[in-house]
Amino acid sequence: MRALEGARQAGHRLAWYVHGLVGQDAYDKYVAHMRATHPDDPRPVMTERAFWRDRSDRQDANPQGRCC
Repeated sequence: MRALEGARQAGHRLAWYVHGLVGQDAYDKYVAHMRATHPDDPRPVMTERAFWRDRSDRQDANPQGRCC
């Protein structure tokens, strides 16, 4: 039972690392930043869909070194 729990935790840590590596946690970081830094901002936090669209548009307008 202890080995199974250790394997589950290792899998969780690996998934967390990979999500951070490929940027899948960017929206969560954006929301946390907006709530912590701009709590009185009257503009609502972007939806996840709007966030990814905005991020893609910014990357296309300002290309930087990326693999693809």
